[in-house]
Amino acid sequence: MSGLIGKKLGMTSIYDAAGKNIPCTVLVAGPCVVTQIRSKDKEGYDAIQLSFDDKREKQTTKALKGHFSKAGTTPKKKVVEFTRFEEGHRKTFGEILDTDIFIEGEYVDVVGTSKGKGFQGVVKRHGFRGVGDKTHGQHDRLRAPGSVGASSWPSRVFKGTRMAGRTGGDRVKMINLQILKIVKEKNLIIVKGSVPGPKGSYVLVERFI
Repeated sequence: MSGLIGKKLGMTSIYDAAGKNIPCTVLVAGPCVVTQIRSKDKEGYDAIQLSFDDKREKQTTKALKGHFSKAGTTPKKKVVEFTRFEEGHRKTFGEILDTDIFIEGEYVDVVGTSKGKGFQGVVKRHGFRGVGDKTHGQHDRLRAPGSVGASSWPSRVFKGTRMAGRTGGDRVKMINLQILKIVKEKNLIIVKGSVPGPKGSYVLVERFI
C-alpha cells in the first residue's frame, strides 16, 4: 500500500545521536480499513478506498452505514481513495492497515490543507516589502502594494497580478519528510519538519512509489 490516512497531533522535537535538536511533527496514522476496492473492469480505474477515524452512527446516513457494514467496520469520518499502490501487495476487502507499512528512516510525502488566514494584504500573502519608509508624507504606505499597472498601455491590470486576497486553506504536499520514529502501540509516526494544517486536521501519509 502506498499510504495511510492520518491526523496531525502537533509538533515537538527530538535529539539525534549527535545531540542535535530536530523539530518534528507527530502524526497518528491508522488504523485504516479497506472499505472498497475499485477495478478497471467495473469502475474504469484501479484504486483502494481507505476509511479512518470512528464516527457516531447517529451522524451517519443509512447509505453510508450499509457501505461500512459490508466491510465489517463502524462508520468512519474520513474516506480517501489511493490510486497508487504496489501491484504485488494488493489489499483485501475489510483489511485493517496500520503503521506496519512504514519503516523508520524512510521518506514519505504528507498531504494536508494549510491553515486558513482569511483576507490578507500583499506583505503577508506574497512577501512584498511595501512601498517605503514614512517619508514625504507617506504615513500609510508601509504595507501597500504600490502601482499595479500603467495608464496609457495596456490601460488595465494584467490577469494573475499578485494582490491582496484570501490566503491559506489550500491543499499542500510536503515531500521527502523522513520518518524519525514509529510508536506502533499508539499508531504514531514522527516525521522530520513541519506538516501543513492545524492540530487535529486530517493528512495523507504516502510513500513514494
